[in-house]
Amino acid sequence: MRNTGLVIVVAAVVMALCAGFSAPARAADQVMVFAAASLTNALTDIGKIFDEKGKGTAVPSFASSSTLAKQIENGAPANVFISADEEWMNHLAEKRLIVPESRFNLLGNRLVLIAPAGSDLKKVDIAKGFPLAKMLGSDLMATGDPDHVPAGKYAKGALQKLGVWAEVDGKLARADNVRAALALVERGECPLGIVYSTDAALSQKVKVVGTFPEDSHPPITYPAALIAGKDTSGARAFLDFLKTPEAKAVFQKYGFAVR
Repeated sequence: MRNTGLVIVVAAVVMALCAGFSAPARAADQVMVFAAASLTNALTDIGKIFDEKGKGTAVPSFASSSTLAKQIENGAPANVFISADEEWMNHLAEKRLIVPESRFNLLGNRLVLIAPAGSDLKKVDIAKGFPLAKMLGSDLMATGDPDHVPAGKYAKGALQKLGVWAEVDGKLARADNVRAALALVERGECPLGIVYSTDAALSQKVKVVGTFPEDSHPPITYPAALIAGKDTSGARAFLDFLKTPEAKAVFQKYGFAVR
């Protein structure tokens, strides 16, 4: 009986020690990925593949690049940041909050004009001076807030170059991120919206009525980088995994241009 009791005690101690060692190991493998809202579907799929391969556990957080960058600046526990534009990555770089040598341009995208799927609006020729304000009438157009959301900033730049910004500046439904802008058009709350082509392709409730000329706005670029002081082995493994053929195939499936 005494031997049996001793075995039980030793087994309990061993299990406790194993639990103590395995918990930190699991925590070390966990990768907090802060990524632009437009990457939600693609990165969710990629995170699952990463997990299934036993490389670690990707825990994504999606929002506008501006929101995520400010959260990181305020100490949020991100390991990896993927922005929808260069500006917010540059912002963190200036604050010395990323690992400079880890930074690279991951993806590209296109900017499109969308309408609800049941809209009577047909193909729109997006060119200099096109009648966007007339098309809107007294309604609002959905897009990311041009003051801080990358999709909105790209949209503003394009509309300025095309000479129609002044006419529609006061007719914007300024969304917190590009997916929120998409939802406004899906629900019919706005007759038009400007989003990324990848977001429009995901929805059966909207249709693309026009594509903005690539030279009407700066290139839509998604830079990725490790966060300074949070560049764990798991984080480096995830960033490297984004460059693999498997990850690239997922991005291409969702319509992104792979760099």
